[in-house]
Amino acid sequence: MNFKVYLDNCCFNRPFDDQNQIRIRIETEAKLYIQREIEKGALKLVWSYILDYENSANPYEIRQTSISKWKQKASFFVTEDKDILKEANRLTNYEIKAKDALHIACAKYVNSDYFITTDDKILNKSDQIDGLTLLNPVDMLDEIEE
Repeated sequence: MNFKVYLDNCCFNRPFDDQNQIRIRIETEAKLYIQREIEKGALKLVWSYILDYENSANPYEIRQTSISKWKQKASFFVTEDKDILKEANRLTNYEIKAKDALHIACAKYVNSDYFITTDDKILNKSDQIDGLTLLNPVDMLDEIEE
């Protein structure tokens, strides 16, 4: 398998959301499964400077600490680059928020196979993003199980 995957900040935060909602609980379980696959080496995690930035702004220390541990498990780390900024700027033309565009641009920069997010606004823009497959964690399970 060895897919290269980029999980955005909302995906990393999913286990901390209200688990009484069935959709959130299912997405959480799928995200945790993906993380286990990363730990086993079946998936390669991509980490980026924008993940560091967003996570450092998390007001909840336990969340921040929990998420930051995944940086050590990453196989790829993306730092700021003019090509990333150029692509992110282009993506904002599709009404994608600047931080989200940076996440997507980072994933594209290292040729990630999948960009995993729980953000419906991003997922709804997937047809406008070339060269990268955007998936919800639940849909990613289908890719892993093939």
